Order: sequence, then structure tokens, then C-alpha cells
Amino acid sequence: MSFPKVSISVLCFLALAIMAHVSHGQDTQADYVNAHNAARSQVGVPPLAWDNDVAAFAESYASQRKGDCQLIHSGGDGKYGENLAWSSADLSGTDAVKMWVDEKADYDYSSNSCASGKQCGHYTQVVWRDSVRLGCAKVTCDNGGTFIGCNYAPPGNYIGQKPY
Repeated sequence: MSFPKVSISVLCFLALAIMAHVSHGQDTQADYVNAHNAARSQVGVPPLAWDNDVAAFAESYASQRKGDCQLIHSGGDGKYGENLAWSSADLSGTDAVKMWVDEKADYDYSSNSCASGKQCGHYTQVVWRDSVRLGCAKVTCDNGGTFIGCNYAPPGNYIGQKPY
């Protein structure tokens, strides 16, 4: 009689573990780091490493945006660069990084500028050669949207400097 109870308990545990993995898929530290480093490797920039202090800053700021989900930059206390993403529905961390990296199409390296009317500063922060530490956070906002922030140390995107 105890065998079915154990089997049911194990199956319930496995189902919960699978559900937890699915609901947090593409939002792990490794997911953020790998998505960034894939873009960095394409331009020969050294990889970023996850940093718990940078992540704590990202988490603190994301929690402040939970109430309104607005894309307002934190200012990074002057020590961090920052990329933000928002969606009215769920958004994975890797999808946020993909949005930033997709700006590469609008970046002209030779002139170190964005195409007219386009943004590319998120991309240049992702591949900024001097940024070596990364921390990201995701919150579900009170309105049901998603807010994702990644911070970079040291910061990048200095006017007049190329990212790599």
C-alpha cells in the first residue's frame, strides 16, 4: 500500500519540478549570460560573468518598477550600465536580450552610430568591450506585464567611443 503513495508523491514532485523549470525557463543566470556572450563572441569581445552584487542592484531596481512597469532608467548609481525591457505579457530574459541584440542591424560600426530614427544603444551596451560583469532581474508587474533589467559593470556607451 505504501508503494502507490510513494509513486504518487514522486510523480507530484517531478511534475512540480518540471513546471518550475518551464515557468522559469530562459530566465536563469546562465540564460542571461549565455545570450549576452553569444552576441559578444560574434564581435570578438571577452565574455561577461554573472556578478551577484550587480544582480542585487538589478533586482532592487526591478522591484521598484513592479508597481508601474515603466521603462525608466535607474541611473545605475554611476557604476552600472543598464538595458531595460518591457512587455504587456510574459517576456523571457533571453527574449529581452534578443531584442537588444537585434539592434545590431541598425548599428554602423564605421561611423559608430545608429541608423536614422533607430536605436542601437542597447546592442552596444551588450557588446561593450570593457563591461565584464552582468546582473539581471525580472519581475511580473502589478498590471500583469513583465519588466526586465540588466546591469553592466563597468558601464559602457561612452560618447565618441566604439563598443569594441
